[in-house]
Amino acid sequence: MKKQKQLLVLTALSLATGAAMAQANDTLARIKSSGVVNLGVRDSSGLAFTIGGGKYVGFHTEMAERIIDDLSKQAGKPLKINYQVITSQNRVPLVQNGTIDFECGSTTNNAARQKDVAFAVTTFVDEVRTAVKTSSGIKSVNDLNGKTVAVTTGTTSVQHLRRHERGANIDFKTVQGKDHADSFLLLESGRADAFVMDGSILAASISKAKNPKDFAIVGEVLSVEPIACMLRKDDPKMKEALDNSIKRQIKDGSLAKLYDKWF
Repeated sequence: MKKQKQLLVLTALSLATGAAMAQANDTLARIKSSGVVNLGVRDSSGLAFTIGGGKYVGFHTEMAERIIDDLSKQAGKPLKINYQVITSQNRVPLVQNGTIDFECGSTTNNAARQKDVAFAVTTFVDEVRTAVKTSSGIKSVNDLNGKTVAVTTGTTSVQHLRRHERGANIDFKTVQGKDHADSFLLLESGRADAFVMDGSILAASISKAKNPKDFAIVGEVLSVEPIACMLRKDDPKMKEALDNSIKRQIKDGSLAKLYDKWF
């Protein structure tokens, strides 16, 4: 009798653990249960940024909010958005550990990241370029020899610079900013001669500078980057929901209108 009770307890625990694990791997189920979506947002990216006062805007932020509108319909009730600010450095771990349900910022979908996370369909294609002060005389990758280049921690831009055919033999040193705003500040304050990053991020940073005319985006295209919303791996229902919403926005023309609004 005692052994039977122990078996019943173990079976119950096993079922409870299995149910918990199933929900952990089913973000949609958790969202429907809690009524909350934990959305990863950026505060200084070209596609997603803050205007202060806890307000987050931009092409990808607004697209994500429309995705959540579609998730609300699927859940059968309004969903609350918990905006969680992320950085280039912590975005992948925060997706992996479930702190955020998905993020729509300026994350490149590449083979290395696909080992750790999944991506929705591509919604933006960017070019890695170089921002400099117009007074610097820097016009191309060759001019970066002996210079200091600012990069954002957790990004791949400097790798593209080193791999570029004209950058392979260039001797430059790097300084790292904790986020894109910090990296641009390194350029603006003269602590760096150039800032290498996605063109949309460079353009957004320059537009918010004290004197935008003091800066220019120059040189060769170092890489072409497919940008997409990022979510946890092995969560096919969530990926399908994100993909379906994005495809709906493409089909009905609303995503094109959103692009025109922000760019």
